[in-house]
Amino acid sequence: MVLLSESERDLTPHAEQLKRKALHSLNDLPPFSAILNRLLASLAGENVSFHKVGDLIEKDTVIAGNLLHLVNSALYGRRETVNSVRHALSLLGVEKVRNAVLSMSLMRMWRSVAMPPQWSMARFNMHSAAVAILSDLLAQRLPVVYPEGAFIAGLLHDVGRLMIARALPLEMEQIETLHYSCGQPRVECEMEVLGFTHAELSAEALRKWRLPEPVVVAVLRHHSPECDDAGAGEIPLTRVLAAANHRVNASGTSVGAQPDSDCTDSTLIGSLGMEDGLAGVLAEFDAEYAVMSAFFR
Repeated sequence: MVLLSESERDLTPHAEQLKRKALHSLNDLPPFSAILNRLLASLAGENVSFHKVGDLIEKDTVIAGNLLHLVNSALYGRRETVNSVRHALSLLGVEKVRNAVLSMSLMRMWRSVAMPPQWSMARFNMHSAAVAILSDLLAQRLPVVYPEGAFIAGLLHDVGRLMIARALPLEMEQIETLHYSCGQPRVECEMEVLGFTHAELSAEALRKWRLPEPVVVAVLRHHSPECDDAGAGEIPLTRVLAAANHRVNASGTSVGAQPDSDCTDSTLIGSLGMEDGLAGVLAEFDAEYAVMSAFFR
């Protein structure tokens, strides 16, 4: 089923009312930290001094401690203990530190949000982190459009589900009941109950946070990657995000107690054309996720 975006169809008045209510829930989120604002600005191409980012990390004792714990973990096999944020930056590199701090900052923010009892923030965090890590590893090795956006796209692709759970808990229950009783994919159940999908809400949130358009489009279409095209010899970011999402769901790391029925095809990742390199990527993913997941439970 190809789901049309809001720009390609009209919402009913009831759907518009529900969507406004869900989007209004963004106003209830805690304000972004200074370091999160800086890192998001860097993704949008603004001139951000990573010397300044280093200063901000050092001032946040929790993030600084987690970053040092990460760099000293078995994942990187350091013989000597790294004791400073600046040293960690020099060893891991700016992009790896940016991704780690983005995820730690966002996960900490999500944990402070009051949610209905049926929502599992731990599952949401673990799924988002896994899709982010795998999307980034794939984008590093493929001719992907806007590869630097792969991690944040994975991290935020399902934020619309969080918005639905927080702002529309009764409708969320209806979606889940329909999904389990009929076996329909959740995005189809969302369309039936709400008149729009969580992917649309996620894209709206990313636009509000001024993230780059390739990231917004990938998130909007991650349930319908066949709708996205790229130039000759290039792979749309949407396809990488969708493949990572399918692989993670197929492994059992899903937002819901059961993964979305339309997102469990673990073979989709093979269609990206990595051939012999895929096994190495998946092994690297398993190692990185095993270490990073400790921060997101």
